[in-house]
Amino acid sequence: MCGIAGLWNPNAHDVRGTLQAMVAQLHHRGPDGQGFHIDREMAMAHARLAIIDLAGGAQPMCNEDGSVWVSFNGEIFNYLELRDDLVKGGHRFATVSDTEVLVHLYEEHGDDFVCRLNGQFAIAIWDARARRLLLARDHVGIRPLFYAWQGRQLAFASEVKALFAVPGQPRQLNAAGLASVFSWWAALPPATVFEGVHCLPPGHRMVVDANGHRIEPWWAWPAPGPDDRDLDEDALAEELHALIVDAVRLQLRADVPVGAYLSGGLDSSIITTVIRRHTATPLRSFSLTFDDAEFDESAYQRELVAHLGTEHSSIGCSRADIAAAFPRTVWHAETPLVRAAPAPMMRLAGSVRAAGYKVVLTGEGADEVFAGYDLFKEAKVRRFIARQPGSPRRARILERLYPYLATSPVAARALSQRFFAEGQDQIDKPWFAHMTRLATTRRTLAFFRPEWQEKLNAWDPYAALTANLPDGIEQWPALARDQAVEAASLMSSYLLSSQGDRMAMAASIEARFPFLDPRVVEFGARLPSRLKMRGLIEKLLLKKAFARELPTAITRRPKQPYRVPDSASFFDSGRPLPWVAELLDAQSIAAGGLLDATAVGKLTAKCAAGRAIGFGDNMAFMGVLSTMLLHRQFIQPATGPVAP
Repeated sequence: MCGIAGLWNPNAHDVRGTLQAMVAQLHHRGPDGQGFHIDREMAMAHARLAIIDLAGGAQPMCNEDGSVWVSFNGEIFNYLELRDDLVKGGHRFATVSDTEVLVHLYEEHGDDFVCRLNGQFAIAIWDARARRLLLARDHVGIRPLFYAWQGRQLAFASEVKALFAVPGQPRQLNAAGLASVFSWWAALPPATVFEGVHCLPPGHRMVVDANGHRIEPWWAWPAPGPDDRDLDEDALAEELHALIVDAVRLQLRADVPVGAYLSGGLDSSIITTVIRRHTATPLRSFSLTFDDAEFDESAYQRELVAHLGTEHSSIGCSRADIAAAFPRTVWHAETPLVRAAPAPMMRLAGSVRAAGYKVVLTGEGADEVFAGYDLFKEAKVRRFIARQPGSPRRARILERLYPYLATSPVAARALSQRFFAEGQDQIDKPWFAHMTRLATTRRTLAFFRPEWQEKLNAWDPYAALTANLPDGIEQWPALARDQAVEAASLMSSYLLSSQGDRMAMAASIEARFPFLDPRVVEFGARLPSRLKMRGLIEKLLLKKAFARELPTAITRRPKQPYRVPDSASFFDSGRPLPWVAELLDAQSIAAGGLLDATAVGKLTAKCAAGRAIGFGDNMAFMGVLSTMLLHRQFIQPATGPVAP
């Protein structure tokens, strides 16, 4: 894992100095070395985290005659198989790295080389003969890639902070990006929360040359297969088992030790079990524990540790730990956050690094691929109720949702029935399942100043979402639609970014995601809905595939999503922490020019008194706090108690 940066058609007088300033901002992504290549029209830089071919894998890297150069962030898990094919085709290699495979694969297949990759990547290839730049991003957006134009100069980098090192790059917040965060939890590509800064969408490539530039998809979330009633469920479970075992085997490839996250849930339990039972890799696992019993899963973690006999360590996370880490969390995430959940993940990654590891496997992606989220159950119930909206018996099914919440949103029956009945006129729209989340999240817009509210409310959340969805999704089965929307919104732009790549790389850790192997994604997509969710039992076939190898307590426990104390972490004895009070006082709010000081003051007082109601108040407070942090750190950089 690494950080990349570059300038096409550079207009800077001191190109190398600009590159050095850009890559310095990415040191946490690549502390093991830096490299540069400067051509007449192309300047590339690389910050390296050495994982494969420690001695020979330095970048930027070129082919034999120096006509093709690459700077690459990520891993190509099938690089050995690709390398063998290329050698048979006459290509000569100077290293044993996965990076060199890319330049030869590009020579062989042109822009379509990305279609042969099984990996997680952001790639920049400079074709010196054709004088063209190719940028490409992996299937589902595990690795980030941002770009900005300054006239005819293009700057690109793994993180926005590197773009801000380019002279002349403006620092302003973007209304569309902010509106997206406070709708979908993240800015949907190509938007970001910064004016003039764009995100290359997942599964897309961008070609830049003297004739201009074009962006095109090379992969899309797969369409569902036919619901064949004669499918052999046992055979499919065996096929899925073998596929996940092979995905884990590929993702264990490294020249450094590889660990695994262990939450105590089904997904991480499967990954750790596969490592222990089906590979020769020693199993070293890491987990988070919480002081608050509502969020803690340590009992399940201990059960699986005993079951597998893994070498394991856990790190506790208190409310004070979350608050202390949050400013740095926002600095690495480069976006407002509606939850505090990324902060403990950064703390967990730090413990992995302290143990001498650079790589961890995680269970992220299984809920999207195999339908594990409560949101999918909720949507199923809402569709069921919609067929007989006046039926009190049908409405009572809502009570089976959210059993892990201390304050469930379905506790007040009449209120919950009205809330979950909203949007029934859009039941056939791709976003139907997500409308309740959208309504809750968008409450935060009320805390902005009137002139900002006008701009934020003018943004169309559904048009932005639709632009990121596969063609023909309207004809898909309901659950398949729900999954594709979740993958295009929350998973790609929040879970794999703010809570994934950014928090791991803050500690110079590479996270890998076997459930997002493209073969696993395609297998899950073609499954009929009844093999993913039966009644309100989630991830049916996945559980069946590993039932013989996991403790019953793990396979039968209801899904408990990863959650942490949010607004409560930033108060002590009914008062905001000193740095929180300073950041959210009327003077600071007014100086920021974004938020309404009176509304923010009332929200802060409400949270301080312990009267924050459910997700809406908590997300609003987190959004307000993180927006002010982001503004202080990036728009008006300042030293002080909120510096990262």
